Amino acid sequence: MDFNDIQVTIDKGICTIKLNRPDVRNALGLTLRKELKEFFSSVKENDEIKVIVLTGEGKAFSAGGDLSSLKEIDAVKGRLRLQSGHEMIQAIIDLEKPVIAAVNGAAAGAGFSLALACDLIIAKRSSFFVQSFMNVGLVPDLGSIYFLPRLIGRQRALELMLLGDRVTAEQALSLGIINRVVEDESFEDEVYQISSRLAEGPGFAAGLTKKLVNRSVLANINETFELEGFAQGLCFESEDFKEGVRAFFEKRKPRFN
Repeated sequence: MDFNDIQVTIDKGICTIKLNRPDVRNALGLTLRKELKEFFSSVKENDEIKVIVLTGEGKAFSAGGDLSSLKEIDAVKGRLRLQSGHEMIQAIIDLEKPVIAAVNGAAAGAGFSLALACDLIIAKRSSFFVQSFMNVGLVPDLGSIYFLPRLIGRQRALELMLLGDRVTAEQALSLGIINRVVEDESFEDEVYQISSRLAEGPGFAAGLTKKLVNRSVLANINETFELEGFAQGLCFESEDFKEGVRAFFEKRKPRFN
């Protein structure tokens, strides 16, 4: 398959997907979301691929939503936009192959959500995570509201979501958000070693294990997706969101009313 916003390489059963919009810190525009959904939906029967590694080109994993495309958005367009993101997340969840998020830099907003949808998260020590939605007057989306409280509890999840503070890779590990922190210089080697172990393992059993665990803990995620679409649509119509986007591009602190 030919893609514009992602790069796909396959070697020894390991498929590496690079989010390839480094000029905007791999922001999750509609094309990128569509391409990820198409890829994850298409590789179910590909026996050449045993494990997928998802990472970012350049210095960021993903800065989240592409705010430049949200300036004129309304509730109807916003709901359709979220649906495309939900389909991307669902395709990752449904794939009966292990998916590793190799977080090489900032994982912000929807980029944080994308990492949470993966099965393992390995992070560079210099990387960081931030629930940045509130900073532009939005609610967390693409599954963060579902995943994060189940990982770290209600109060801690609300703290990260409401305050929008950065979380270092080490802090994310101690909170239970990620699996491993790796020194920057050995990051790629460590990711390769872990993905190789998975690629050499019993893929059928691994896929079924993922399916059973997801069935156990993700039973109501579609209901959350519907509620996200409703809530985010309201936020897209708010003056706070419009002020948040203006402030982001003017590189100043927003003045919410």
